[in-house]
Amino acid sequence: MDVGLIGLGGMGTGMAKSLLRAGHGVTVFNRTRARADALKADGATVAATIADACRSGIVMTMVADDAALESQVFGDAGILASLPRNGIHISCSTIGVALSDRLTAAHSAAGQQFISCPVFGRPDAAEAGRLAVVAAGPANAVERCKPLFEAFGPKLLILGEKPSLANVVKLSGNFLIASVLESLSEAIAFARKSGVDAATLLDFLTSTLFNAPVYKTYGGLIVEGNYDKVGFALPLGLKDVRLVLQAAEAKSVPMPIASVVRDRFLTAMARGNESKDWSALGLIAAEDAGLPPA
Repeated sequence: MDVGLIGLGGMGTGMAKSLLRAGHGVTVFNRTRARADALKADGATVAATIADACRSGIVMTMVADDAALESQVFGDAGILASLPRNGIHISCSTIGVALSDRLTAAHSAAGQQFISCPVFGRPDAAEAGRLAVVAAGPANAVERCKPLFEAFGPKLLILGEKPSLANVVKLSGNFLIASVLESLSEAIAFARKSGVDAATLLDFLTSTLFNAPVYKTYGGLIVEGNYDKVGFALPLGLKDVRLVLQAAEAKSVPMPIASVVRDRFLTAMARGNESKDWSALGLIAAEDAGLPPA
């Protein structure tokens, strides 16, 4: 299939490579042109404008936040103005539920279709085709685009025809990861200050009670203090927890743990960790316990 892809950060670049490896024709666009040019060697076509990326009638977006996506969709010569009638916009970004509903309505009014297709995984998983994918949108459009989703990884959950349901799942998942980061950080700080080797603790827990990738991956980063290896930047973690709280408030759902985690991200930001991975909550827990960095 031919598809455009807008947004070539770590995730978008990895997803483009997975699509190309699966045999799809990919036209890429990024505001920083060099990132698009770097994919020429993998077989990508570089678009000069957003409109060029929309010419195939199917365009994916993988951008940082709601504001970035709004500018690319609703801006002059943006996606809404450039997609042909019956064209499909697939948003893979982690965005708010309210924006997803707004995009659904706007594309429908323009005679286009909108699919929300957020993914779970870090950039290395995106490049290796090991992402978990959640998709929701018009059934005919989702079915048509299934080969694209399958290029991203072996796990695909299709939720139905309301795109924002996929965003609810993505925000729920990211909230749980953020909660794991905070609880792991506290537990490891407690163990270290009590004289238990953190690596030994983590190995025991992740081979017994908590034998799951999220504990192993992020626990390893926290034990090593390897917060400069950024797979998901700390400000994006704060953004996602805020989005969870906004969506939950709209449904009158209290989420007290999310409020605590938001404040922990704010603390990390206030201490100058904006450029670190969101696992830097481990650094905050260590500092609060009076411990040196791992």
